[in-house]
Amino acid sequence: MDITLEKASDTNASLKITLTPADYKPEVDKKLKDYGRKVQLKGFRPGHVPASLVQKMYGKSILVDEINSMLSRTVSQYIRENKLQVVGDPVPNREQADAIDWDNQTDFAFSYTLGLASEFNIDFAELPSVTRYEIQAGETEVNNTIADLQQRFHGHAHGEEVGETDTIYGELVQTSAPESGELFSAKTAFPMDKMAEEAKGQFVGKKKGDVISFVLEQAFPDEKARANATGVKKEEAAALTGEFSFTIDDITRHEPAELNQEFFDKVLGAGAVEDEAQFRTKVAEVIRGNYAREADQLLRLDIEKNLIDNTPILLPDEFLKNWLLEVNEGKFTPEQIDEQYDDFTKSVKLQLIKNKIAENADIKVEFDEVLDATRQMVREQFGFMGSENEEMDKTIDRIARNYLMDEKNNGQNYTSTFNRVYDDKVIEYAKTQLTIVSQEVTVDEFKALVENR
Repeated sequence: MDITLEKASDTNASLKITLTPADYKPEVDKKLKDYGRKVQLKGFRPGHVPASLVQKMYGKSILVDEINSMLSRTVSQYIRENKLQVVGDPVPNREQADAIDWDNQTDFAFSYTLGLASEFNIDFAELPSVTRYEIQAGETEVNNTIADLQQRFHGHAHGEEVGETDTIYGELVQTSAPESGELFSAKTAFPMDKMAEEAKGQFVGKKKGDVISFVLEQAFPDEKARANATGVKKEEAAALTGEFSFTIDDITRHEPAELNQEFFDKVLGAGAVEDEAQFRTKVAEVIRGNYAREADQLLRLDIEKNLIDNTPILLPDEFLKNWLLEVNEGKFTPEQIDEQYDDFTKSVKLQLIKNKIAENADIKVEFDEVLDATRQMVREQFGFMGSENEEMDKTIDRIARNYLMDEKNNGQNYTSTFNRVYDDKVIEYAKTQLTIVSQEVTVDEFKALVENR
């Protein structure tokens, strides 16, 4: 076998492979013998079909299959052993392959066009610093969060007059006869916040015992809201139209929860804090913790952008665009490829950079690390974060292993989890090599930073 790489430029190359009988004949002969032992042909005992007949029937297909398999292995092995920065897939010369005379040739020549990324290095010491944002929870954020929690854990109160966000209870009666002749009536509740704005004026300010006449479909144009207001099915609510009256029996409204021990226990758990001062301190910690996760994600994005922007890499643009058109089989036009090409090249360059970092730092991912990450995912999904139960751990382990080994998706679960662990390890390593500067920001400042990314 003869293999040569001819580089036309830093980003384009041709890989030429020449095969002789010594390369493929031993394996082809072996498979022909296997076929001879297994093939069943009328007039011959099993295993006694003449080799010449087996050759005539199956020789060409076995030869083609073996050479294709050999080429696939050879190309992959050559790229791996020579550490070529190949982007896209090797593209075979189809005209050359179609011209092969499989019946008479014994030597075969093949060539592949390769798209290469240019050589590059990563010097962390030369890269700009990256900012880690530390979110400070000020009085405004704490007050707003507590107010939201008071609304979430609200209580109920009875009102004297109908407000715009109240719920009113009473008797709904149809006053204009429908085609069926049967008038609708029911005890029901009207949530004012689901009522059309232009109809609310008929109800706001009314008191218990008041009777309001109105047009039902004007108050609740949406059939789903009308169904909820009348207590009937959506398809039945569509037929409920015309004049109705509503007699108010009761008015209820949400009232923010009081800042007391019962509220503290509902929000943080029984006995977590003992007074409002401790509660406010704890809420501030929770706010910082929640935004810390977002800050970590922003730091990750900034590190990736830093690496891409400061690592010059040339790509075979024409080759990649043609390859994208071919592998997507008509799903995209050349114009659509051009529109999305910049985003595609960023992802290609980032992966090349991460692979280079992993190679230089000898970063590897073991099966146990993938399994641990999957166990953690299962714990988060099922809320088992604090479990120390041995049986529960066994259950989590079984679910995790089944997820990773699921044959229905051809190993995609394992591959995606492996890639996530791999990326995490590379980014964590990059954090130890880059200069990271901490900067305190308010919640609003941090939100603005995220929006501008």
